[in-house]
Amino acid sequence: MADTLASVGYLTILLMAVGGWYMASNRPSIGKSLQIALVWGMIFMVGMAIYGMWSDITRSYVAQVTSEDGAITLPRARDGHYYATVEINGVNINFLVDTGATDLVLSRADADKIGLDVSELPFLGTANTANGTVPIAYTILREVRLGPHLDRSVSASVNGGEMDKSLLGMSYLGKYDRIEILNDRLVLHR
Repeated sequence: MADTLASVGYLTILLMAVGGWYMASNRPSIGKSLQIALVWGMIFMVGMAIYGMWSDITRSYVAQVTSEDGAITLPRARDGHYYATVEINGVNINFLVDTGATDLVLSRADADKIGLDVSELPFLGTANTANGTVPIAYTILREVRLGPHLDRSVSASVNGGEMDKSLLGMSYLGKYDRIEILNDRLVLHR
């Protein structure tokens, strides 16, 4: 952060020096110079806005696909991960596919979306995560559907800590006969 502030400060001083030189050398036509400077300032701001939003502008979302044999294909996202939309108790939840996670793990927000009263859950267990040890509550999900595959009474846990995305871990992925990665696609076979 300090390096960024120093770079911005340096560029600001440089811009002021160049701008000051330009204004001094074009003193007789100062009004026209201010107009040109304003136009270039707007061009610069638009360029910065496009640069800042470029990943959102260019992000192309490719949905998961189910083939005729029931295999589910998940495309690799730009960040290198695989994501799946899973219907839990009739509600679509976006999951990060995580073969390193033991359980199907719901964030508190997603648990709330599917109708679990998070304030009433007993957070008696713990899990060791990349963010440290967090409390977890065990639960049973009435229905879990991924593509054509419906499972009932699926065990899951609710993460008591901060979590951006729910995790589709091995307790659920283990229901599939074969998991393979082919050409930047994760394919689940059952």
